[in-house]
Amino acid sequence: MGAMPMPGGGTTTSAWMPMCGQGWIAAGASFLGMWTVMMAAMMLPSLVPMLWQYRRAVGGVRGSRSTLLMLLVAGGYFLVWTLLGAAVYPLGAAATAAAASYPVLAHAAPAATGLVVLIAGLLQLTRWKARLLARCRTHCRREPAHCGRALRADLSGALRHGLRLGFHCSQCCAGLTAVLLVTGVMDAPAMIAVTAAVTLERLAPAGERIARIVGAVVIGAGSLLTARAAGLS
Repeated sequence: MGAMPMPGGGTTTSAWMPMCGQGWIAAGASFLGMWTVMMAAMMLPSLVPMLWQYRRAVGGVRGSRSTLLMLLVAGGYFLVWTLLGAAVYPLGAAATAAAASYPVLAHAAPAATGLVVLIAGLLQLTRWKARLLARCRTHCRREPAHCGRALRADLSGALRHGLRLGFHCSQCCAGLTAVLLVTGVMDAPAMIAVTAAVTLERLAPAGERIARIVGAVVIGAGSLLTARAAGLS
């Protein structure tokens, strides 16, 4: 997606606005399709170990049924991310339209972006993030179970497990997802950086420490963006 000029000399991604001759419904569908593909590419490296552990947990199932169950887990996982995209698009589109109509909001956008990035960095350092990350790392590295019971090797059980994984993962990635949304959703460098951060904090041996390092870097970036918006640098 290209950049769209805003009042005051700033820019925003055109992903939030309809293209020439495109209605809002078509624009929303286009965004949702690109969002889902983007999230699939970003989250697949950390999802694959979860799928492998699920396959081990239902080890009595073989062949095409095992493949079907894993596909349902993945489908439930990405359904959560798709629904998240459907929820954020109206908010992003409304904010972009308001900034395009009211220059005072466009001038305030850089400071708001810096503040969101700063808060996202602080979120990386909280116990809430540590608890969610520990759960995600458990799903990646050990045989998953739910409430002390073995996972059900049926279609509905696989779908529910995928939905749970997606819900937990979207919570754990809330801060980094917010950074992506405000700094340029669909922006390739931002996607690569967030993908690397998400993958390393889940799969690397020192994932918890990496999450804190990422948080410190994001805090620094948010502070710099805020200072620039205030004209201090």
